Amino acid sequence: MTSARHDGDTWDLASSVGATATMAATVRAIATRADPALIDDPFAEPLVRAVGVDLLTQLASGQVLPSDLVEQVWIDVAKVRTKFYDEFFLGATGAGITQVVILASGLDSRAYRLSWPTGTVVYEVDLPPVVEFKTRALAELGAAPTADRRVAAVDLRDDWPAALCAAGFDPERPTAWSAEGLLGYLPPEAQDRLLDNITRLSAPGSRLATESKPNPQPGQEDRTKERLHRISERWRANNFDTDMARMRYYGERNEAAPYLVGRGWVLNGITIRDLLAANNLQPLTGDDLRMGDLLYINAVLDG
Repeated sequence: MTSARHDGDTWDLASSVGATATMAATVRAIATRADPALIDDPFAEPLVRAVGVDLLTQLASGQVLPSDLVEQVWIDVAKVRTKFYDEFFLGATGAGITQVVILASGLDSRAYRLSWPTGTVVYEVDLPPVVEFKTRALAELGAAPTADRRVAAVDLRDDWPAALCAAGFDPERPTAWSAEGLLGYLPPEAQDRLLDNITRLSAPGSRLATESKPNPQPGQEDRTKERLHRISERWRANNFDTDMARMRYYGERNEAAPYLVGRGWVLNGITIRDLLAANNLQPLTGDDLRMGDLLYINAVLDG
C-alpha cells in the first residue's frame, strides 16, 4: 500500500505520487476518445501503455470501460483542465513569449502536440527517471517535439532553478509557466517556495497558469479523505494498489491566488464550475460541489 508522503520520498510513474501522472494521462486518453472536439491528446494512451500498468493500459485503450473506476466528473474535469492549459500556452506564445516552463511535467505531451510558434523553447522540469522515460518512450513512437524541447531533470524539492538555468533558461526573458495539478502534492512551505522561485525567475510580462484551492472548511478534509479511500478501494479491487488520500498534503496553507497577488502578479481566474458550464458539460452535484470553487489562474507579472 502507498505510504504517506514525507520529505525525501521517491517514486516512479507506476508508484506513489508518480502514478498520479499516469492516472491523469489515462483520464486524458479516455476524454480524448470521448470528446475529441474538447481535448486532443494523441500521446496519452501510448504513454500509459509504455508505463505498463495493466489496468491503466486497459482503461486508456478502451478495453475496460471507465465505469465506477473513473467517474464522469473526473473525465469532464480532464477535458476542461487540458483545454485551459492548452489555451494558456497558445495565448502566451501567440502574444510573443518564446520561453515556456512546464513544472512537474510528468506525462504532459504539449511539447510534442501543440503548434508552437517558431523559436519557442519549452523546458520540462521533473525527476530524472520521469523525463528520461518520456523522452525515450516518445522517441520510440517516432514522435518529435514541435518546439525546442529541453529538460531540467531535477526534483522540485531540490535546487530546480539552478538546473533550469543550466539547461539554458534565461530569467531576463518573459516566460510562460505552468504548475498544473501540482500544488496540493507539495507541503505548504514548499508551495510558497515554488511560487517565490517562479516570481524571482520571471521577467515583467511573464505569465503563470496554476490552480488556487480555498482552504478547507471544518471537517471538509476528513470527508475528502473518506471519499479518496473509497475510490482507492475500488482501484485495489481491480488489482491496482493505490491510496490517493496518502499522496496529498493536508492542513492550512496560503491560497495561491492572494499569495501571487501579494508578489506582483495580476490575476484572471475561472472556477471549475464555470469552466464546465462554458463547455456545456454537466454541473457538479453532491460531494463534487466542494471542488467547484477551485480557481484556474492565468496570471501576468506586473511591471
